[in-house]
Amino acid sequence: MNDSTHAPVDKRVQRSKEAILAVTYKLLSEGGIGGVSIDEVSRRSGVSKTTIYRHWPSRSALLLDACSKIGTRPEIPDTGSLKGDVTALATYLAHQLKSARWAAVLPSIIDAAERDPEVAQLHAQLHAGLMIPYLAIAERAKKRGELIPGQTPSEFVASMVSPFFYRRWFSREQLDEVFVKSVVRGLVGHLKRT
Repeated sequence: MNDSTHAPVDKRVQRSKEAILAVTYKLLSEGGIGGVSIDEVSRRSGVSKTTIYRHWPSRSALLLDACSKIGTRPEIPDTGSLKGDVTALATYLAHQLKSARWAAVLPSIIDAAERDPEVAQLHAQLHAGLMIPYLAIAERAKKRGELIPGQTPSEFVASMVSPFFYRRWFSREQLDEVFVKSVVRGLVGHLKRT
């Protein structure tokens, strides 16, 4: 009996999809979300628009798939202390904002999300996925009584990531080890033992 759910992946289809996603990502990197059109993806990848739409029913679906590959989400650290967990994620975030290509693309997604409901949904999905490790350590800290009384996990996460985003996109100051340590102290300094 033939089990169609385990049919081998057609190599040509796989190559076409990879080419489409690579071009989409390149266009995102070059001109932000506004620089991505199905026509341009088709032209640069050499794959017909019909084929693109066969795999992604809309530009937003293609963008979501391409953006989902923008960066890797860090593992959820479990160092045994809030300070250790925050340090691990803060160090990772500082490094990503300095070196990862998604750091150049994200502002255009945020901008477009203000005017386009589909892009707003894309942004919400990306944000939710990227924040999973941060919320996980905050939830764990709340259960251990390590958050400031009355502070919610989402407020803690906002306090954690905001200084990094501010430095990357607004003040353009260094995202160095000194800054990471300063943010960690500000977040966990109220604890007696960290």
